[in-house]
Amino acid sequence: MSHVMAMAVQKLFPKAQVTIGPWTETGFYYDFDSPDPFTEADLKAIKKEMIRIINKKLPLERIEVSRAEAEARIQAQNEPYKLEILAGISEPITLYTLGEEWWDLCAGPHVGNTGELNAKAFELESVAGAYWRGDEANAQLQRIYGTAWETPEQLAEYQRRKEEAKRRDHRRLGTDLDLFSIEDEAGAGLVFWHPRGARMRLLIEDLWRDLHFKAGYELLYTPHVADISLWKTSGHLDFYSESMFGPMQVDEREYQLKPMNCPFHVLTYASTLRSYRELPIRWAELGTVYRYERPGVMHGLMRVRGFTQDDAHVFCLPEQISDEILRILDLTEQILSTFDFRSYEINLSTRPEKSIGEDAVWELATAGLIEALNRKGWAYKVDEGGGAFYGPKIDLKIEDAIGRMWQCSTIQLDFNLPERFQLEYVAADGTRQRPIMIHRAIFGSLERFFGIMTENYAGDFPFWLAPEQIRLLPVTDEVVPYAEEVRSRLVTAGVRATVDHSGDRLGKLIRNGEQMKIPVLGVIGAKEAESRQISLRSRRDGDLGSVPLEELLAAASGASANLAAGLGLEPAATAA
Repeated sequence: MSHVMAMAVQKLFPKAQVTIGPWTETGFYYDFDSPDPFTEADLKAIKKEMIRIINKKLPLERIEVSRAEAEARIQAQNEPYKLEILAGISEPITLYTLGEEWWDLCAGPHVGNTGELNAKAFELESVAGAYWRGDEANAQLQRIYGTAWETPEQLAEYQRRKEEAKRRDHRRLGTDLDLFSIEDEAGAGLVFWHPRGARMRLLIEDLWRDLHFKAGYELLYTPHVADISLWKTSGHLDFYSESMFGPMQVDEREYQLKPMNCPFHVLTYASTLRSYRELPIRWAELGTVYRYERPGVMHGLMRVRGFTQDDAHVFCLPEQISDEILRILDLTEQILSTFDFRSYEINLSTRPEKSIGEDAVWELATAGLIEALNRKGWAYKVDEGGGAFYGPKIDLKIEDAIGRMWQCSTIQLDFNLPERFQLEYVAADGTRQRPIMIHRAIFGSLERFFGIMTENYAGDFPFWLAPEQIRLLPVTDEVVPYAEEVRSRLVTAGVRATVDHSGDRLGKLIRNGEQMKIPVLGVIGAKEAESRQISLRSRRDGDLGSVPLEELLAAASGASANLAAGLGLEPAATAA
């Protein structure tokens, strides 16, 4: 289908040059160098031309050519981008023709003729800018995205899911619900947490800390910068420098913003000689890191330049690997399920061809990961050779409410940093040994997880997590004092309650609360104030009727679990 689109474009826009046109998970795209920008009207015209090409049932023929013949064909068409592509292709060199009219370099395979494509099951979706070879120093191209399916029904379902994803877009919800922003004046990829979003972040952090303490972790706080020599020792300056911000000159020393927390935890371990009796040591940190991301790849909270990792490192004995990995898997499930993520895809990545460390250590570490997964009872896929050069790993993807999979948690064994920093412990026989180091992140980063979570809930957060749990709606100025009393007593009971002082009519007060996705609205009129009640409306269950203030306070404080459930006030996450 991508070849059909490229042929259609060049028939309608003869000056457009083609570059690359790969398939994607949901369709295809092609990058063009065209003197004029493509418009929405152009996309409609291109689609019509594609339908004509499909209906012609043009045969697609695979032709193997010499490099010289390919060069001659390309030069005859004046397609300089194809020459660059050709230079990177190994023999055999193949191209595909569409009838007698069009061809492109391609490895294939393809359908026999264009008539095998369903003209009613594709759509051209959008036009975006793209740099040649993904490098902003190169020419800027125009990328046309399309989607193609076997049947119109599949296309319709894809479009429905796409619209649903658009409705759930965390960037729009972040603005609509006043949770966060990214301010151009401060710089790209730097997140500003607004009071409502900051309150939610604090709830997430408090839950995270509480569960880590219960799981036997201690917390660390480490600096945001370090002398450049640390990054040389860790290897980041050699292998990760393109993702690091430049150094700062301070007191005749060079400092670098940290892209990762691990070297700081390693230095903390190395600050004193450890005994085998102390292991395992479990340290966790909500550590903010800074990484340079190219302008074209940043995306809301999903890809930013400053973010907080929920990092943890476990230093343990070789025989403790399986137990520690199982503990991490249990904690991961406990935390993720609290946010209603209960369906996972697990991948185990094993030793790559280029790696460090002895065979026996790799075998022991990999066996420990497999044993822990089996003890947990989780099915997993093996990615042979997909591990890092410094150790095997487990990656966990979570499935959201509309079936999308998101890379989230990672458990990584590391034989590299203990060696680079000469980490040791005194073994039972008095010898000095290297500890096993386990890297581990459950959220990955708070920012990205917040974005995923927001889209999973479509901004309709559960009561325990909502930044504003109950909004009180005074119908007249005369009942405002009672509304303020209710708010004060709810806040004392631990509820995040507010009073709407806008003075709008009741209908608008309710609409505003619903638009902000407040879990519970409390209407207070003269009748409610006189009888010391509140008329409640739940986003989940609709009109709940009038409730005496004391009953509401009892439900909010958890004094009556059945009443709390009836009012839509589910138990706090930490009680789960």
